[in-house]
Amino acid sequence: MSEDRVTNEQRRIVVARAKECCEYCRSQVKFATQSFSVEHITPRYKGGKTILENLALSCQGCNNHKHTKTEALDSTTQQIAPLFHPRQQSWQEHFAWNEDYTQIVGLTPTGRATVKELLLNRPGLVNLRRVLFASGEHPPGD
Repeated sequence: MSEDRVTNEQRRIVVARAKECCEYCRSQVKFATQSFSVEHITPRYKGGKTILENLALSCQGCNNHKHTKTEALDSTTQQIAPLFHPRQQSWQEHFAWNEDYTQIVGLTPTGRATVKELLLNRPGLVNLRRVLFASGEHPPGD
């Protein structure tokens, strides 16, 4: 087996560490219509290694939008900012929920760039969050 592949043990640890939530948009595995991925925060082609410190749990939507990106434009400062790094940064420092818990608000250049680039407020997610909040299932606990 290639050392670039995520092992079953690594996958188990990443899922448990993330408490079965996407580490970007906070979607919950139990309500997902597609499987989640263990993704390389720093892509392998940019030197990222398949080690726990470089792996994050990601829903399919966030994984598809992030792909190999590590930075994006902050719409407020018009400067390039690094995307959120779940192993090195705290979600609460860079993001907050709006008043009805349907949208993620970027609090920092990294937060704003990540919200925009990964489309953390995709219409389907906003609708799901609304329904889950009404039923007491959202936001997920930290």
